Parts: sequence; C-alpha cells; structure tokens
Amino acid sequence: MTDSFPRQHARTQRFTLGEPRNIAVSPDARRVVFLRSAGGSDPVNALWVFDVETSTERLVADPLVLLATGDDGAADDIDDLPAEERARRERAREGAGGITSYATDSNVTVVAFALAGRLFAGGLVSGQARELAVEGPVFDPRPDPTARRVAYVSGRSLRIGELDGSSRALAGGGGADPETVSWGGADFIAAEEMGRFRGYWWSPDGTALAVCRVDDSPVGEWVIADPSHPDRPARTIRYPAAGAANADVTLHLLGLDGSTTTVDWDRDFFPYLAAVDWTDAGLTLLVQARDQQGTMVLGVDTTEAVSRGDTTVLSHDYDDAWVELVAGTPGRLPDGQLVMTGDRDGARRLLIGGEPVTPPELQVRSVVSIAGNEHEPIVTFCANPIDDGTQLHVWRWTGEGNDLQAITSEPGVHGAVVGGDTTVVRTATLDRAGAATVIRAPNGDHELASLAETPLVVPNVQLLSVGERKLAVAVLLPHDFDPDGEPLPVLLDPYGGPHALRVTRAHNAYLTSQWFADQGFAVIVADGRGTPGRGSEWERAVHGDFAGPTLDDQVDALHAVAEQVPGLDLDRVAIRGWSFGGYLAALAVLRRPDVFHAAIAGAPVTEWRLYDTHYTERYLGDPANRAEQYDANSLLPLAADLTRPLLLIHGLADDNVVAAHTLQLSAALLAAGRPHEVLPLAGVTHMTPQEEVAENLLLHQLDFLRRSLSPTRSPIPSHDSSEPSHDSSEPSHDSSEDRA
Repeated sequence: MTDSFPRQHARTQRFTLGEPRNIAVSPDARRVVFLRSAGGSDPVNALWVFDVETSTERLVADPLVLLATGDDGAADDIDDLPAEERARRERAREGAGGITSYATDSNVTVVAFALAGRLFAGGLVSGQARELAVEGPVFDPRPDPTARRVAYVSGRSLRIGELDGSSRALAGGGGADPETVSWGGADFIAAEEMGRFRGYWWSPDGTALAVCRVDDSPVGEWVIADPSHPDRPARTIRYPAAGAANADVTLHLLGLDGSTTTVDWDRDFFPYLAAVDWTDAGLTLLVQARDQQGTMVLGVDTTEAVSRGDTTVLSHDYDDAWVELVAGTPGRLPDGQLVMTGDRDGARRLLIGGEPVTPPELQVRSVVSIAGNEHEPIVTFCANPIDDGTQLHVWRWTGEGNDLQAITSEPGVHGAVVGGDTTVVRTATLDRAGAATVIRAPNGDHELASLAETPLVVPNVQLLSVGERKLAVAVLLPHDFDPDGEPLPVLLDPYGGPHALRVTRAHNAYLTSQWFADQGFAVIVADGRGTPGRGSEWERAVHGDFAGPTLDDQVDALHAVAEQVPGLDLDRVAIRGWSFGGYLAALAVLRRPDVFHAAIAGAPVTEWRLYDTHYTERYLGDPANRAEQYDANSLLPLAADLTRPLLLIHGLADDNVVAAHTLQLSAALLAAGRPHEVLPLAGVTHMTPQEEVAENLLLHQLDFLRRSLSPTRSPIPSHDSSEPSHDSSEPSHDSSEDRA
C-alpha cells in the first residue's frame, strides 16, 4: 500500500521515532549516553553509548531482549506499566515505549531504568545491563551519585535497592499513611505545569535523599469514565481546578541511617515547590507563591538540617503579573554563587549572584549546564534574539572575564547537553528534515546517527514579520500554487498561547501545515502576544485577558499576510488548533464570524474554571476574586453567537483538559440552538499517539474544512431568543451536515 503523509505522520509519531534523544555526557567527556529506537516507525527505545575516543556506538540495553522470557524468547508485555509511569508519560507528552527515561551516577558509569515495572541496571563502561529483582512495581529508579545503590518509587513508597537485589522501604509503605499520601513522586501540578517530573534527589555523597511527600487529600476528586466500555469501572483522579485546593507538598531529608528531618519554609505563602537542586555547592530550593507574583530561592544547611531543617533565603523575586519559572534554575556555581534568571529591563536575563550577565537584547529560555571550577565557572544556556523568537541558540558564559560566547550561529533551533569539555548540540533548520545531533569533542566532531524517516512532505514556507507588532508568521502555499489562478481558501493553524512557539526555523515544524496547504489551502501560522521569546511585556500582554490579544493578533496576521501574498480568498477562512489552540479556534468563530468562516477546536479549554490552578491562576487570578475575568474569557457565554461551522474534538480519557470542556460547550450550543459537530475520541488522552486515531483525525479535519468552506454553503442563521427553538427532529437549515 502506498504510504500517505497522514499515515506516515502517525506511524512515525510525528517523525520523532528513530532520533537520538535523552542525551547525557559523562564528566570526563568520554561517553555520550542516549536513547534511540531501531527505526523511524519503531516505538521501542533502546539504550546506547557513544564512545567519543573511538567514535563508535554500542547497544547497552535492548528492552525486547531484557524482557524476553521462556524458551520461545517472547518478551513480557512492554506496555504493562505502573500507574505512576503512565501518568509521567502523559504529563511529559511521551508517546514512545521501551526505555523512555533513565538516570545515572555522577560519573555516568552506571545507569538505572525501569521496564514493565521491573528494575534494570547497567554498566556504561562495560556495556551490559541486567535486572535487579527488587520488590516492585518500580518507577523512576535513580542510582546514588557514588553508584552503590538505587532508589526507586514503588506505589506510594520510596525504596532503596541494593545491587544484590535486596530492597527496603525508606519512606511510606508502612500502612500508617492514608491512600492519598505518597513519597518520592511529583504531584500533578509540578509535572504538568512546572516541568518537575521527579520527587526525590540524592545527596552528593549518597548517604541521604531530599524527598517530596505529597498529600492529595485536599484535592477534589473528578471521575473519568470510558463510555465506549461501560463494563469498565470509571477512573477517579485528583484534579486541582482553578481556585480549589492543591496537593500538600513537603520536603524531607531522609538519611539511609534512618534519620529524618522536615525542611522548613513559609509554605502558607510559598506553597509551590518548583525546583530542587542538590550538588556539592549545597541543597537549593525554588518555592513560589500561590499567586505566582513572588518566588524565593532557599538554601538548606544540610550539616544542621539533620536536627532542624532550617532554610536561608538566597534570593527572591517579585513581579506584578507573575515570576516565570525557567528550566535549569536555580543552580549554584562551584563557589556557591547563585545562578538564576530574572526579567530585567524588558528581557529575561541570566543572573549570576543576582547581577545580569546577559544583555537586554537576549531572551534567556533555559539553563543547560553549570560547570567549571571556582576559578573559571561556566554556564551554558539557550536564548534567542529578543526581536526574533523563530530561532534559538546555545550560549556560554564564562566567569573569567565575564565572557559571553555564542556556541551556535546557523539560523535554526538549537539545544545542547554538556559534559566536561564535550558539548552535544542538536540542530534543526528550515532546509533539512529532522535534526542533526553533533558531538563537539576535543578530538573533533561526531554525529549521532538518526534513523528517523524522511517526511513525504517538504514545506514550501515563507517566514514574515508583519503588522505594527511585527508578528512572526509562516505562510505555506501549495507547491503548484499559481497566484493568478483561483484564490485559495485560508487556514490559520496556530497554538497562540503561553510557553509554545509555532513559527520557528525548523523544517519539521511545518509538515502538517504543508500537507493541508497541498490539499488546496493557504496556511498561515502566527505567534502573537503571550507566546515566549519576545520579552517580558510581550508575554504579559495576556495577563487577565487570554481572549483579546491572542485573537486580535491572529486577525491582524491574516490581514497583513493578505496584503503581501496574492491569491488568498478572505471569504473562505478557517482556523484549527489543539489545546490552547483549540480554545483560540473556537473563540475565533464565536467572536469574529466576520473574519472566520469555520473552526476546528481540538481538546479546547472552554471554561477556565475547569482548568488547573497553577496555569490558570497565573494569567486570570483566583476565580473567587476575579470572577469577571473568568467570565470574559469563557466560551460558554458565547454559545448563542455561533453562526459558523464548528467541529469540536476531544479525547474522552483526557485528564489534563478533561472532556467536560467540550461537553459543556456542546450543551450550551445545543441549548442555544446552534448546530455544530462533536467528534469524541474513545480511550484517547490529551495527546493522540494511537496510529489509527492520528491518521484519520487529519483526514476527518480535511473533510470538515472542505465541506465548511464550500462556496455554496449557507451560513448558520442568527438565533433570535424570542423565537421558539427548532424542533430537534429537523435541521435548522438545509445542510444536515451542520447538525450536532
């Protein structure tokens, strides 16, 4: 059968399979550890090591071999995962299988990982892995820095596993804690919104651990059922909705000798534990206020914390809107100076000891590595020019001479991993598919092989900067586009919200958009206010108002592009999006039917009171005090205004943006007599990794767009609330395709 792009796109999990990923570099710069599956359509990741000195790679752990049992060599079910691992993969948007995460000792000589709830350890020098038959199921195993033992989470307990296979509970598991208390894991908010996926940290000498205790009892219970399988019991989750209670998270120092201490800080005012870092320079915490306007960096004196658990304020920050959390911070230089970021002079800048060391022309996006020595500290970070978020570069600050150096310069999106004097750079550009992963070592450059498939689609993309706000826009046209021919219907394809960019100098970012273009559309992708990379004021333009700036910028981008690109039919304009993009798409046809003639809203947030605390309150505040802001940003009160075709898509197993968002909007639309379409996805979560779902979802959207933008289609008539509602047995107008 001839492969189509939708099938290839689904089979390769958006062309991510077969790429080197989860890279670590040993401090002596001799070994580069990474995960990679056997091909572009193989979802099972194996563990590999690249020897820098010999420029060769070797397989350390093949999941199918390690799980093989019986005489026939058949493998145990690789997808038989503990509930904690399934939750981690959902929070991390992880669709692959096999080994999807691992941890090493400080010298990167020993590795630990879990497969099917079982513990495996391997020698990265010898290149061999074996099972440690500890009590399970095993989740998030991590060797201690000295490679003498492994800690791991099992159920609600944190356990210590020895190399001989014996294990013991260090915290929890004794039956005294209620079912809502767990040790060593990340709570929902930490994993979903803060980027903290772990809940324990080894001390540098391997004699103690800093461990999170999470009590979910204050969090409200929500029920997620599977209507397609009524014989299966519903799943109850603890979901911290905006304005409601969060989990109670505390941090404890647990010694292997049985000692225990609670780390003390003002949790009433700073309830969020955003980050923890424990190195030779000390144990450092980042805590955040509930309204997110304030943060504190705390140091724990671990020599005295055995008896008191006292903390010292190392730094604090405040912002009238919110203080942004940045990956890789906080950290400390070898001499103890604090490494942080802060919004200063309109940009997010790298702070060393509280002082900015990057110029306002750079927007720091993450800190990659803190290394060097007391005489020559080195901080590697990623940043972009503040006037151009389409590219991301790797930079290095060196303490000696306060030197700032760009490590990458090719226009594109770059990331890095550092170990000793070796840096691994991943580079994506517009002119080639996928990404190149290059090891920059003292003995030369080495490229890690990618086995990812080459996409059938080649983007025909033009990047523009348009309008008075210089919006970053990508325009994709059919490869056979004739500007003097029939005008093309237009499809806007944004995300449009915080923490995500769609307009980047990366080839694979535009594959799906180009496929739609090749079906006969002019596709416009625009990043407006609220998206990252363009400075503090730009990000904070959505504070208190998700709807206004984001939608205005999509409209402005559309009209500005139409002035520069001939052959666009502004009488046939559609918009599609997922998650925040789904919210934006539905908002567009509800508020601006004069501009948008059809919308596809996938997993949309329709009522912000139903979304989580940390994300929603950052932008809209506490709903108890800011009810008017929640009302103004909700889609539900706009239901009666729908006059354009709207397709709502939602996974019924989604525990991030729960299906109630779509169902409540659909109910409001039906009550208002507004025809629409709903596509429920049974068994699907917020991501759609299932091959058949991902493939046919694209085809279904294409069919909807073609039907909805047909030149002969009549608009949905305006609803007059003074007239009787239409009888449910009859369509409200001639086309039965518009009925819900």
